[in-house]
Formats: sequence, structure tokens, C-alpha cells
Amino acid sequence: MVDRDGDKVKKRLVYIWSLRNAAADRAGQQIAYKGGTRYMKSVLESLVEALETTVLGDLYSLETIIFDDDSGYAADGEKLREYGFVAGNSAHWFFPPQLEIQGRSVASLMQGVPSSYRRYAKDDPRRLAGKASFEARVQQALVEARADVVLLDGLLIILDTLIRPKAVFHNRIVNIHPGITSAASPYRRRGAHATWDALYGARGMKVIDWQTMQTQPVPVCDRTGASLHYVDAGIDSGEVIHEALHTTIAPDDTILELRWNNFNHSLFPVMRQGLAKLAVDRETALSA
Repeated sequence: MVDRDGDKVKKRLVYIWSLRNAAADRAGQQIAYKGGTRYMKSVLESLVEALETTVLGDLYSLETIIFDDDSGYAADGEKLREYGFVAGNSAHWFFPPQLEIQGRSVASLMQGVPSSYRRYAKDDPRRLAGKASFEARVQQALVEARADVVLLDGLLIILDTLIRPKAVFHNRIVNIHPGITSAASPYRRRGAHATWDALYGARGMKVIDWQTMQTQPVPVCDRTGASLHYVDAGIDSGEVIHEALHTTIAPDDTILELRWNNFNHSLFPVMRQGLAKLAVDRETALSA
């Protein structure tokens, strides 16, 4: 799409994540890696670099970065004790403080929309109402940002009303997932335990109960990858936009070593290539 002056109009991109998920990866820090150290780049930092240095920056403008962590919830505070909820208020952060995107400070784009309903027990009626309120506030933020595409990364909640058919942002919300999600793939790894599932698979085991960590033997599967897919009502079950299986797993990998490998070999490339493909596909659909 072009404007009246013939200039290509960029798609407005909004990024949504859970800081506590990135904290578990020690994003923005050096991690132990095979006797040395390596920098654990966050997915957001990789996206910013791609928008600054590749053709992706001609296709998208990053408008807002939403995080759902709740500063008033002790459990979130504990998970973010090394980072805090605001850049510059702690020893570590998820990306370099000077990081800029298209002439703007990345930190200035951060917007908290707390999923405070998580404070309530699952059988507490306030939880359901709180969830609806949270999604309404996220939708309002997306409307204000005039989002064309919404990218989820490590969002530790399941969306409901936002992704229903005929919802304002239906079919505009996509998720970058550290595993293959295609139903027919023998390498499929869906859900929150995808990386752990892959690591156990490389050791010839499958966890059948994540509470007790009970396992059963399975054939060794020593590869994993990443997928960019539309978000639907299931868990990582939406239509796949792009995926790749480029990560080899060593049985003695730590979880962070595997995360580093999978981010750099599969997830970052899939995110870049998938977003580029999505922009072209949507442009083609509008022109048809």
C-alpha cells in the first residue's frame, strides 16, 4: 500500500510479551555456555535490530511494546527481582538502555497493561471478570496504536476475546513460538514447556506429568525449531505462517544453552522471515 505521495506505507506493529518469561531466559545478560559465556539476546532486541538493519524496517514500524506483568503482585516482583518493571531501575534489563528503533528510544515505547486478574484463584469469580477487563484494556491500547499486526512473544496468558472471530483484531495477532507447531510434524512442540519437551526428547524421554516430572522412554528426537503462527483459541494451534527446524540438541545441553541455540538458529530467523512473508501476503490479499 502507498500513500498519496507514492511512498510505501509501513504496517504498524505492536509487540506484546511477559517480562517474567524473558527474565527466566536471563535475557540481556551473559549466560553460561559450554564452559564460557554468551549474550542472551531478547527476542525484542533481535526484532529491533531487524527493523533497523533489514528490509523488515521498510515493511513495519514498531509503535508500542506492551507487557502484562503486575508490579503489585508479589509473585511477579519475585520473578523480576533482577530486572524490575522499568528500564534503568535495576542492575539488568532486557535490552541495552541506549537501544533505539527508527529514531525513538525502545524503552519509551514500553507500556504496562497488567494482567492483575492472576492474583485471584482460578475458581474466584473475580478472575473471569478481571480477565475480560484485561483484554479490553489491551484492545484499547491496540486501537490507540492503530495496530495492523500484533506480535506476541512469550506472553504467559491465553487470549480469549481478542482472538475470537469478528473481534477487532481477529486474524491480526500472531505468535512467535520456540518450537514447531504444525500438527503433522514429528517435531511438534507446543505449549509453555516446548523447550523442556525438546530437551527431554533429545535424551530419549517424555515428561507425562509436569507436576511430578514423571517420564516415559521415547525414541530420541534431537532437533527442534520455531514457528510464527496466527493465534487462535487453542494452544499454539493457529495456522502457521512460517517455521524452520534448524536447531540441533545435544543431550547434555542445559535449558539456557538450548534456548540460546534455538533463538539464534531458528526463532530469530523465523520471526524475521515470517513477518516479511506476512506483510507480503496481507498486501497481496488487499490488492486481490
